[in-house]
Amino acid sequence: MLPDQQAILFRYNKRPSMDSLDPTTLDPRIRRTRLLLQKALVKLMRKKSFDEISVQDLTEEATLNRATFYAHYPDKFGLLKCTTDTRLNALLEERGVTFDGTCNSALRRIFLGVCDYLAAMLGRKNHEDRPLDPHMESAIIEVVRSMSLEGLRQQQPWHGSLSQEMVATILSSALYGAAKEWILTPQRGSAEAIADGVADLLVTMIHPRNAD
Repeated sequence: MLPDQQAILFRYNKRPSMDSLDPTTLDPRIRRTRLLLQKALVKLMRKKSFDEISVQDLTEEATLNRATFYAHYPDKFGLLKCTTDTRLNALLEERGVTFDGTCNSALRRIFLGVCDYLAAMLGRKNHEDRPLDPHMESAIIEVVRSMSLEGLRQQQPWHGSLSQEMVATILSSALYGAAKEWILTPQRGSAEAIADGVADLLVTMIHPRNAD
């Protein structure tokens, strides 16, 4: 690593992450740079796997230099996390998702939001010939887990036999798994057609006594 890159990474790690801040409060130049890098990542991931994408590929696609990249992200994994968090949460906000750990309509909208995100990220490529990227999968699951855990923690006191953290982990994996099954199904119907069934099943998992 070049000395100037080390300095950039040091400054990045010592300051609060800009990803955690309200995007509307960021300098327009910062927002523009991050948007360019996120668009570059999405475009490249439609052509090849995340492992095959280098920082050089990203900067060339975004028409930026490497120093600019490292001023915003520590590595390409940081960019992927930010891209997933920003874009998936935007889709969920469009669907008006507010989850308090009990509402199956919220689970339904989260499922649909993940389906929307997968469709947008994958474009028109042949999903049977090219499996979903595991790094992208992990990033999506983590975003959904964070949202699920935040909602579950609103339930006080908690009466579940499993911890809220465990339930959030199961929920996020199940929601993503259902969306993945949908996107990989040849000649699939609309996600809306199965969303109610997915949500109802997950609600009985969170509150099994409601299934009686």
